[in-house]
Amino acid sequence: MQLSSTRRGARLARLLAVQQLDDWGILRDGRTASTVASVVAEFAANAVTHGRTPGRDFALRLTLTPKSVRIEVTDTRPDKLPLASGRLPELPGTEAESGRGLLLVEALADRWGTGPQSPHTKILWAEVDRPPRHG
Repeated sequence: MQLSSTRRGARLARLLAVQQLDDWGILRDGRTASTVASVVAEFAANAVTHGRTPGRDFALRLTLTPKSVRIEVTDTRPDKLPLASGRLPELPGTEAESGRGLLLVEALADRWGTGPQSPHTKILWAEVDRPPRHG
């Protein structure tokens, strides 16, 4: 889905992601849903804060597989990669008011990464494993 590169668009991304998980039968109060919601919130906030080009939207895509939920957020600033591939972000200073979001993603997601998607866009992606089904 395409969403406006505004704070309202970022909030809507999280709400729509939680609704989609509910439609897929993933409990809203379970670990998978809360993790996906947190990762979507961080990626969407990054898209509207650091990946924004005036007049251009960002995109959110969720994919359900038997083993995981894949989150993809695409924005319009391929020149602003948050970190080098395979490197963890550094901890911000104790007085810093931002800079901890990707550390949160690192702690919550089972896998994640970033990179240019095209000459005009970049993608942040994460995968959250689903618990095995019993019975």
